Amino acid sequence: MTLTVEHTTMPVLGRLPIHSSRVEQIAHLAEAAQQIRIQDLKLVHHAGAGHIGGDFSAIDILTTLYGAVLDISPETVADPERDRFILSKGHVAGALYTTLAAFGFLPVSELATFLKPLSALNGHPNRTKVAAVEANTGPLGHGLPVAVGHALSARLDMSLRRTYVLVGDGELQEGSNWEAMMAASQYQLDRLTVIVDRNRLQQGATTKETNDLDPLPEKATAFGFAVVEVNGHDHGELLDVLSAVPVRPGKPTFVIAHTHKGHPISFMSDNVAWHHRVPDAAEFEQALAELARDHRRSA
Repeated sequence: MTLTVEHTTMPVLGRLPIHSSRVEQIAHLAEAAQQIRIQDLKLVHHAGAGHIGGDFSAIDILTTLYGAVLDISPETVADPERDRFILSKGHVAGALYTTLAAFGFLPVSELATFLKPLSALNGHPNRTKVAAVEANTGPLGHGLPVAVGHALSARLDMSLRRTYVLVGDGELQEGSNWEAMMAASQYQLDRLTVIVDRNRLQQGATTKETNDLDPLPEKATAFGFAVVEVNGHDHGELLDVLSAVPVRPGKPTFVIAHTHKGHPISFMSDNVAWHHRVPDAAEFEQALAELARDHRRSA
């Protein structure tokens, strides 16, 4: 089976068998992330809109979750005992859709409809249109409170299902996140994991220039979370931490994933202009070439 956007294709990758070694899993995740980046680049270029910088900073996190961590499959998206994932930074929907398609959650034929009239693949995820989407997100600061509700529901159900939520670091300037974190700590929701895409950029400026979040680890600790910092582009680090929840029994987990907006494209990486921009024809070809080159180096 192939993913198709206009005349482009990529293989659809499933999860490895449960007995696969850590080395095999990491290699598989690296291959999947590279293919997802290529597809996402084509998706945004073809649609003429998207948030490719934030997409590329989040793809390794999304790949690790769907490729190795989450207890969910295309067959169990409605199972009450499935793990939950909520994309709070909903503007990177393109990265989510390509990841879902790569792991079989989304019909491959739908990717070519991204942002088109009447498409299920809106600019922000919609749970009534895409079965694997857990919550409508887009207005920042909403996903984490919803995730706390899911985690509290699991606690009341005496269920071992886990809840993961990916937030942007600029998004943490919304006070609703900190209210939700206080509740998560109060109820000892240790099956909840908050992942921060810490690329230090938001629309138009750095997070430090806008409203400095540091010292972020100390702030999250003060709110009652077990805090872990990882390289958000290292599949091994992500796999080890995200699979080990709860990091500390009785405490929700706060993973600060240090990333680079636009990673690994030379002219996009750490460039605030790529928060919301579409590559032109020359930039598109250069980005494709760089992704192919990086893949050959890692092979």
